[in-house]
Amino acid sequence: MSRVWLPCGYYHENYAKDQGWWQTPVIKGKMILLLFILFVVFPLTLSRYWLGVANMIGYTALGALGVQLLIGYAGLITLGHAAFIAVGAYTSTLLILQFPWPEFLINWGLAYPLSIIIAGIVAGLWSVLFGLPSARVKGFYLILTTMAAQFITVDFILTQYVSQIGGRGQAFSLPPGTIKIGPWVIDSDLKVYFLMIILLTLTVMMMSNLLRTRVGRAWVAIRDNDIAAETLGINIYWYKLLNFFVAGFIAGIAGAFWVANLAALSPEHFPWFWSLWLVGVILIGGAGIDGVIFGSIFMVMVMEFIQMGVISLGDFYPALMVKFLYIKESAFGLAICAFLIYEPRGLSYRWWQIKNYFNLWPFSY
Repeated sequence: MSRVWLPCGYYHENYAKDQGWWQTPVIKGKMILLLFILFVVFPLTLSRYWLGVANMIGYTALGALGVQLLIGYAGLITLGHAAFIAVGAYTSTLLILQFPWPEFLINWGLAYPLSIIIAGIVAGLWSVLFGLPSARVKGFYLILTTMAAQFITVDFILTQYVSQIGGRGQAFSLPPGTIKIGPWVIDSDLKVYFLMIILLTLTVMMMSNLLRTRVGRAWVAIRDNDIAAETLGINIYWYKLLNFFVAGFIAGIAGAFWVANLAALSPEHFPWFWSLWLVGVILIGGAGIDGVIFGSIFMVMVMEFIQMGVISLGDFYPALMVKFLYIKESAFGLAICAFLIYEPRGLSYRWWQIKNYFNLWPFSY
């Protein structure tokens, strides 16, 4: 018998089935349709402006995935994740501009792909360095530790030392043709979009698979009750550091990707507000990987609509153009407050309710 509608009486018999990606043909069809829209429909229909917005959504999602891994799955609060994104961006840039790659790697266009992987590893190790105090502290004190990572990394090391390499001052220029994968030069919003959607898909697959393993279950146990987890034999310190490494690795990939969207790289691209922004994304989006996607779409689109409104009213109220940054920050704060009061579980919970309504129809009550 074909098991198409799982909620209507069919049940999983083992953990592998329960955690499977495509558990029914219906789910498989929806996933294939989603991938078709992302890889075919959007590139053919979106204008250059909306492709840029989509790239911003993807960059936000890549950055927020690491925050979700730390806060949502291990209970490790962070307010300095932008530092690890910056480490990934600068590592990739320095490898492209300064590292003496063998000639055949440059000719084959492999320098940038390799720099993405190395950037992830370096950012992961840097994240572990600031995760070391997590064995002794938690909560408010861990927040201060991660904030220290932001100020030490971006405001001190990158600004005062790394940015001065090569006598460039504060910014690294990325000439056209610098970013390439194989024979393809990443020099347009459409190519950046394809790079973004491929990296985001691979990262989501990696994170989803990892969360279904023993490691992912250990992180959830530590989040729920670290004392009980330690009693059950889980090495809390080891799994916390592993969580910091994986979160930093994803942040490094996000930073290396964002390099392809910039003409010049400087520390101003990674302010402390960006760390707060990523935390706001998962607060609004809710739990899980889908919460990261929903939160990223909501935050970026809302800010784009606000910017459109400010621009349209700029002729009548020129002061709005000057105060756009304050309007943006105020909207961010109001959105956080509104969701904490009226939708504390985030957009992913609302999406879960909608899916259940249709999956359980006509017994949706």
